[in-house]
Formats: sequence, structure tokens, C-alpha cells
Amino acid sequence: MPKVLISDKMSPKAAEIFAERGLDVDVKTGMSPDELASCIGEYDGLAVRSATKATAEILSAASKLKVIGRAGIGVDNIDVPAATQRGVVVMNTPFGNAITTAEHAIAMVMALARQIPQANASTHAGKWEKSAFMGVEIMGKTLGIFGCGNIGSAVAERAQGLKMKVIAYDPYLSPERAQALGVEKVDLDALFARSDIISLHAPLTDATRGVVNGESIAKMKRGVRIVNCARGGLIVEEDLKAALEEGHVAAAAVDVYPKEPATENILFGMPQVVATPHLGASTTEAQVKVAVQVAEQMSDYLLTGAVVNALNMPSVSAEEAPRLKPYMKLAEQLGSFAGQVTETSLDSVTIEYEGAVAELNVKPLTAVVLQGLLSPLLESVNMVSAPAIAKERNIAVTEVKHERPTAYHTLIRLVVTTEAQTRSVSGTLFNGDNPRIVEVKGIAMDAQLGPHMLFVTNQDKPGFIGALGTTLGNAGINIATFNLGRNEPGGDAIVLIEVDEPVSDEVLETVRQLPHVVRVKALTF
Repeated sequence: MPKVLISDKMSPKAAEIFAERGLDVDVKTGMSPDELASCIGEYDGLAVRSATKATAEILSAASKLKVIGRAGIGVDNIDVPAATQRGVVVMNTPFGNAITTAEHAIAMVMALARQIPQANASTHAGKWEKSAFMGVEIMGKTLGIFGCGNIGSAVAERAQGLKMKVIAYDPYLSPERAQALGVEKVDLDALFARSDIISLHAPLTDATRGVVNGESIAKMKRGVRIVNCARGGLIVEEDLKAALEEGHVAAAAVDVYPKEPATENILFGMPQVVATPHLGASTTEAQVKVAVQVAEQMSDYLLTGAVVNALNMPSVSAEEAPRLKPYMKLAEQLGSFAGQVTETSLDSVTIEYEGAVAELNVKPLTAVVLQGLLSPLLESVNMVSAPAIAKERNIAVTEVKHERPTAYHTLIRLVVTTEAQTRSVSGTLFNGDNPRIVEVKGIAMDAQLGPHMLFVTNQDKPGFIGALGTTLGNAGINIATFNLGRNEPGGDAIVLIEVDEPVSDEVLETVRQLPHVVRVKALTF
């Protein structure tokens, strides 16, 4: 039974769902890093919010860990590259708090426009400073949205309801999606130059870090208002402070900070700044939603292999998982076959999908092919880490779907190019779920792979098969299946034999010395 640890405070619904799905769940919140490291090795899954830091050190102690689920969007507290290298799936819940965060952003816009927090404090102090808090209407103003994903889109819809004009910068926003949202897609400089109010809704990456800085603020309208309910690192706070003091930026509303909890910050105490303590997702409804979603996603993965909202591997829905399962086995066998016969460095990999398989979600299959291909060469490779390892090693990976007719109902072909040669291996499914090898190096054959295989490349000459069988018989090795193929009479040929036990190095050397043998390799599956 998979075992899950909930290490941060979240709705009790999460623990209830894990238990209902048959998982063993522990709730241990407020642990120190040392305490977490000492117990994490017991668990298959780790559910967190933002307090737990899943660092490389923690992950190195997580010998059984298969998945980390973040009840929320941001994963700044998770070392995703380290998790990927260790084959740990990292999931988040990008939809659970989108509405809540969007509503908070709109509230911040309204607070800036009418100086509500400042007026509230003044009135509570017994003052009546009506003329000190002259506001601005937001109707007709231009709202510039930096990052138009789930939250940014929700902000756009609500701003349009307030009769604002919405423009958006997002390199991944298609023209069709922009049109459907009713927003104008613009480049970044246009967003800065045209916006009366700018609201940030992008993840923190190398490309977005410090996007609001002295240089970009200089491109903005004088009197611009800036709202950040995304990530603290998007703003260079020293530059924003200077712009607020000089008056180029009229006001700013900040919900997130580079370092949290933020008990002190250079923006605190400025009369032009509205500050909240990372409340974007802090509604009862949102906290229940993300807790339920993370528990369901983690349970599905641990019990069925379904992958949803993962940041470091392709998604596989619960409906897709059963359909992909036999193809997963075929893909792993093809990759493993090619990996075991490859003895020089890999340059490129092409995976071709034909027939029925081309209609499926093939991203997970490509990951499994790479897992099989790299496993003979490296330790601790799985479908999560394999694509990242291939990228690190500059192995070009190409995925091709063919709609052309094929001799098989479904076919996967793997083409591997090394510094020495290009080799291909193809496979299909018989009877729906039985993987078979149907081509090796362009030579047709029909072979089912067993635990112990012997692969021989030879010249097609009379007497070879008898000599090979006799050699194996003399060594006491029983043959389970014997599969042959050749490109033409007297040309190149291959033999793929399933045997009942591993073939020793001594027997391999004896086979290697037989006449007409080009190459021999023992394979395991």
C-alpha cells in the first residue's frame, strides 16, 4: 500500500481522500528540515503547501518517493530539477485557487484606485480627511496583464466586467485564445507604455525575474499603478521604491515578496503601497479545492499511473492510462533493446508512431522509450528523469506521428543514431497487449522478448544455425524461442533467441568465435 506524508497544514479533506482511496497517510506538520529528512524515506508521496522546502538534501533522503504534490500553483519551495533527476513527479494544482487569486488582484486594483486601506486607517484614527483621498475611476482605464494563463485570464474577464480595456503580454497566448478572451495581445514594451494599471500573473523564471525594474518602469506611463499577486521576484523592489518616491509610479499593491514570511521589507511603511501577506489563495473555498485536487492527483498517480498537472513529465489521464499500458511495455522494450546493443555515445533518437498508436497521447511513450534506452547506460533512470537526462547530454529527440498506411494495425519504430552508426528497431502489439519485435536494422522478423535473450548478427551462410544451436546445447542452455531474419539470401542476418537462463561470458565468447558471426550480445528484459 502506498504511503503518503502531508507535511503542511491543509484542509483535512486531503487526508480523508487519501484514506478513502486506500492509501496509508500520515499528517506531520511543522517539522524541521532534519526531522523531515529523517522520516521522508518511508513515503511514496509528499503533499505540501509552501512551508515545506523539498530541497535536494531532502530529496536525497527520499529513497521511496515517487511524487510530490503542491496544494497550490507555485513550486518555489520544491527543487524541481533535483526531483526530476531522482525520478520524482512534481504536481501542482493550477486551477484550484485561480478564481480566488484573480479576485484578490481585482480587489488590489480597486484598493489602489480609491486608496481604501489608507482611508480606512485615517478614518479609524478619528480623522476626516476626505480631500486627502481623491481616487480615480477604473472604467475606461487600460489594464495590462503580464502573463495570461489561468489566473491572468480570470482577471481579464473580471476587468472587462468593470468596463476596463484589457491588453496582455504572454508569449504562449495564441491569437485565437486572445480573441476568445476579448483581450488585445501586445508585446512587452507596448504593455509597459500603454497600461494605466499593470497586474503581474506570471511564474518566476529566469525570463521573468526582475521584469519590473528601473529600465522597464521608465517605459511606463507616469502615474502607472502596479499590482503583484504572482511572485515577489518579478519586481526589483529597490527600483520600485525609487519610482514611488519620485512619483513616476503612483501606487503599488503587493501580495508576494522575494523572501517570505516578510516581516520587514523596503516597501513597508510607504503611503503609496498596499501590502498583504500572500493572501491571493487564502479563501476557505480555494484551500479546500487545492487540498482535494492534490490528494486526488497523487492518489491517481500512485494507484493507476495517471499523471495530471505535472511540471516535469507528460500528463496521462485516468482514461488514457489503461489504453497506454500495453504500449508502455512495448516502448520500454524497444528502448531497452536499442540501449543494450548500443556501445558508443548517442547523438540522436527518433521515435515514429504509426497506426492506432499515433492517435494516442504519445508523450509518455516517448519518455518510456528514453527510459529504456538510457537504463543500460545509467543508473536510476525512469520516465520522469530520462527526458531531462537526454537533454543534458545533448541527445536530440524527435517524435513523429505518421498517418500513412502501415502493414501493422499499430507500430512504434525507434531509430537511434550514435557516433558509429544508425540502428532501428520496430515493434507492434499482437492480440491487443502482446508486444512483439517486428524489425531490427531494417530486417523483418517476429519475436517476443523474454527475460533472457541472445542477439546475434551474422552472415547468412549454410550451417550457421546448426552450429549456434549445438554450441548452446553443449553449454547446457535451453532454447525457448528461436527467431530469424535476413535482408537478402546470403546477406546480413540476425538471430534473436530466448533462453531459459542468463548466458555466461564464456558462452558468449564461444558463440563469437563461430564462423560467420559479426556480433553477439546477451540481453535482459
